[in-house]
Amino acid sequence: MRMTTRWAPAKKDTLRELATEILHNYGRGRVVVAVDGDGSSGRAAFADDLAEAVRETGHAAFRASTASFSKRADGSGPESDPELDESLFRRVLIEPFRLGGSTGWVERAYDAAADRPVESAWVTGPADALLLVDGAQLSRPGLSGLWHYRVWVTDDDARVDARAKASAVVDNSDPEHPRRRFDDAC
Repeated sequence: MRMTTRWAPAKKDTLRELATEILHNYGRGRVVVAVDGDGSSGRAAFADDLAEAVRETGHAAFRASTASFSKRADGSGPESDPELDESLFRRVLIEPFRLGGSTGWVERAYDAAADRPVESAWVTGPADALLLVDGAQLSRPGLSGLWHYRVWVTDDDARVDARAKASAVVDNSDPEHPRRRFDDAC
C-alpha cells in the first residue's frame, strides 16, 4: 500500500494502520464507520484524512457529517446547537448507502451555518465501499446500531470511557502526530 498524500510519518502510519484494520475486517460490501469524539478533537479533519488513506489503498470511501443533517429547532436562536434530523439522516444517507447496487444516497442535506436546506446531490458508488461519518455522540441510543466500526478521536491524554463503545481510540492532541491508544482494562 502506497500513500501519496504528504502527511507527517507518524500521521501516515496511524492512518495507514487504521485503514488497513478496517479494510481487513470490513473490506467487502457497504460499511459504515463512525468517527466520534469530543468537540475540539478534530474528528472531521481526521475522518477526511482516514477516508483519503482508505482511497489510497484502492478502496472506495465516502464522507458525511451529522452536521450536514442538523438544523436548529423552530424558534431557537442562532446561538443554539443544531439538532440532528435522525429520520432524514437515516432515510437519505444510511439506508440507501447500505442497499448497495445503483442506489444513490445524499451526503449533505442541510447547511447549519446558513440555517437552510441544501439542494440534494445524489451520489452512487461501488458495491464495496466505506462511508465515514463524523459527529458528536454517535454512540447514543438510536444511532449506536448503525456502525460497523467506531473510531473515538480525543484531544487529551486522559483515559477515555468511550473505549467500551469504540473499536479504536485515537489521541489527536497533536493532529500531525495522532496515535492509536489501546485503553483496555488489563
